[in-house]
Amino acid sequence: MADQNGEGKPEKKHLGGELVIPGLALAFTLYYFTTIIDVPWSAQVSAFFVGSILSVCVIIFAVRSLLMVRRGEADLGLGGLLAPASYIPKRLTLLGLTLGYIFFIQWGGFTLTSFIFLSLSMLTLNEGRRKGFILGLAASLSLGGWLLFVVAFETRFPEGPFELAVKGLF
Repeated sequence: MADQNGEGKPEKKHLGGELVIPGLALAFTLYYFTTIIDVPWSAQVSAFFVGSILSVCVIIFAVRSLLMVRRGEADLGLGGLLAPASYIPKRLTLLGLTLGYIFFIQWGGFTLTSFIFLSLSMLTLNEGRRKGFILGLAASLSLGGWLLFVVAFETRFPEGPFELAVKGLF
């Protein structure tokens, strides 16, 4: 049941915040399309296929949202993005962790930096509960990412202490 605004009318849903990530995804997809011009055609086809599906989904979501605004069921307010205020510190912490990941990956390497980022992000979101499970999950995801991307797909990610140690063993 919708919240009441004191006049007996249901409050409008604020959709502006829900459109931020899809809008950024669409912008990144368009940028990505411009960067794949010089790659092999098979990679271009794959990237275009995935980007096209994402673009269609974003456009459908945007049209649906704008129709809701037009019918008066919603507005483009950012209330959902900023509320509740108690989430803002966690969101800022996650933003800081993301920026730190981008900055430190060149020194820490893919695997170690991913482990630290995933551990701290999940601990932040889970308010420090179940530390052992979170550290195990972060380790599994980081090692799985290393095995998939670096070992199996031979993707060039920044090397750090973990990658150099493994390379030294083999």
